[in-house]
Amino acid sequence: MADDSDRFIEAGTPTFRRATLALFAAGFSTFAVLYGVQPLLPVFHDTFDVSPAESSLALSLPCATLAVSLLIVSPLSEVWGRKRVMAASLFASALLTIGAVLMPSWHGFLVLRALTGIAASGLPAVAMAYLSEEMHGRAIGLSMGLLIGGNALGGMVGRLLAGVIADHASWRWGLGIIGVLALFAALAFQFALPASRHFLAHRMRWREVPGTFTHHFRDAGLPWLFVEPFLLMGGFVCVYNYIGFRLLEPPFSLSQTVIGLIFVVYLAGTASSAITGHVAGVLGRRKVLWLAILFGIGGIALTLADNLVLIISGIVVVTVSFFGAHSVASSWVGRRAFSDRAQASAIYLCMYYLGSSLLGTAGGWFFQHYGWPGVAGFFGSLYVAALLIALRLTRLAPLPPAGGPAV
Repeated sequence: MADDSDRFIEAGTPTFRRATLALFAAGFSTFAVLYGVQPLLPVFHDTFDVSPAESSLALSLPCATLAVSLLIVSPLSEVWGRKRVMAASLFASALLTIGAVLMPSWHGFLVLRALTGIAASGLPAVAMAYLSEEMHGRAIGLSMGLLIGGNALGGMVGRLLAGVIADHASWRWGLGIIGVLALFAALAFQFALPASRHFLAHRMRWREVPGTFTHHFRDAGLPWLFVEPFLLMGGFVCVYNYIGFRLLEPPFSLSQTVIGLIFVVYLAGTASSAITGHVAGVLGRRKVLWLAILFGIGGIALTLADNLVLIISGIVVVTVSFFGAHSVASSWVGRRAFSDRAQASAIYLCMYYLGSSLLGTAGGWFFQHYGWPGVAGFFGSLYVAALLIALRLTRLAPLPPAGGPAV
């Protein structure tokens, strides 16, 4: 029998299904743990007597610690191995989530949320590096889309469970159940993910680590691709952070359960990430990225209406836009970075989570002073900047192909 240990993973094979299932579960767990608190921000506002912007720290703080930790944990995966780092991340973040629900004080809760962000940092960039190393060029767009689809489904289920259970029992029960589900996802990941075929561990000299990051900024396209997630995620998280506050108030006066059900639209993100990633792999990322972003600008305009159907339609469009654009940009980074891919992915995701943390909290200021039109205007300005960058990237000279289309 021929030795196939050097072959890249092709779409449609049993190995592809195992890898994507494992990473789908990992993305599900990480996003459920991180974003399950989002519909609970109004609950924290009332329970702990904090402002809307302060309540957003339950989400912004772990995103900030995750962003910084990515830059440390990703180089460690070059030494310890991709799967080992990702599995440790999943188990630790699940256990810290369970511990957080037992904290009686707001500040104690925030401390454990910050630690959860550090623990979760071992998954996102390392998973992107694993896919970039193991998948064939024809399969990477679909596999990255499925990973992001797991993120979307985890975000949806986490938000939905937390919102519904908080309305009928307690936010602590809701977040605790998310922690238990995350433990099961970690177990599924451990048993399902195939071992790396193309990863070679090497000794890391820490004085050399900065160079493994900075050389990516000499590429003509990567620095611009690193800015995109900061803008896109910053605007997207503002929508979900503060839409609950708007819909709890008249004339809508929705219950926490109904608001939680709105997060079902994350299913649209699950589908759009995989579909857009596949289309971009066929047609080219330059032709798809700017269109996905433009779609989001149209979506936020719909949320300015006073009609609930139009508002929800706008949220659906914004969600499809974000996950589609994120799928394209993240896979593009993996294709342009020919070395130190974990570090390139770490920079991308550092900017992604910094956008969630810094711009997500900044959106609270716009909501407090200008209401929902202020949030929508803030979102629009971020997405217009992202659109201009995407249009600039259409003129980017492609690199030679490596197992797939030119990038």
